[in-house]
Amino acid sequence: MRIVEEIDRWLLACLLVAILLVGVVGTSFASDIGDDPVQLAQFSGRAAEESADFDDFDDEYADSENLVADPLKYWNMTWFYLNDGLYHGFFKPVAKGYAWAVPPQPRIWVRNFFTNMLFPVRFINNILTGKLDAAYMETSKFVVNTSIGFLGFGDVTAGRPRNWEPERPTADGMGQTLGKAGMGHGIYLVWPFVGPSSIRESVGWVSDAYMDPLTYGDLSFIEFGAIRVYKNVNTLSLQLKGNEYEALTEGAIDKYAAVRDAYIRYRAKKVEE
Repeated sequence: MRIVEEIDRWLLACLLVAILLVGVVGTSFASDIGDDPVQLAQFSGRAAEESADFDDFDDEYADSENLVADPLKYWNMTWFYLNDGLYHGFFKPVAKGYAWAVPPQPRIWVRNFFTNMLFPVRFINNILTGKLDAAYMETSKFVVNTSIGFLGFGDVTAGRPRNWEPERPTADGMGQTLGKAGMGHGIYLVWPFVGPSSIRESVGWVSDAYMDPLTYGDLSFIEFGAIRVYKNVNTLSLQLKGNEYEALTEGAIDKYAAVRDAYIRYRAKKVEE
């Protein structure tokens, strides 16, 4: 329980700050973006054209009401370019070396394990969003993969008949749940090492952390962080070809605006699911 004691204070602080920002600045900035042509130009739709991953977005997501205010742009840009530098200068080379040293199948097993472990996040948010079919299927998959799949390392439900998949996409976190409840983004934020977010998504991220079983392990803060870094490097090692981030930013005139626009569009799409 050491990790809970060490991170409880800063998680709670982040949550309180985020809630305050939602109430104080979120509404005022959200109303400003609609009539300002300069701001609307900043939030153009070019990111969706530059990434195949966002080609299926409907025209409705190009409306200004689905964009986000960015009053902390210089703060956000600082962390964006730091994160971008870390990605290209550290995480991607490490992931390449890891992929060279470790065959694909063990890396897939590791990814399966972490995905299975996050069952509580998906289950609780499915219940909160009324996706009872998805909650049932997530429970079935968790039970089978944890038992027959050896703690989730094996995804034995993959490739099964269609009744193993819910009719609607499963909820991915509290940020989506808050969006479906009608909460707006507030303002756009970029966090160091975490990446693009918003006030709403930051509140959701903190809430999801309390549903993550890893949070309650007997780990120090450094051990907790090391596991998270390893998880992300392992995931990246499986996405080196056709990488979404690189497809989005490669050749973009403004990488920062491209990622911001695509992220907000993606979250709008998730809320509508």
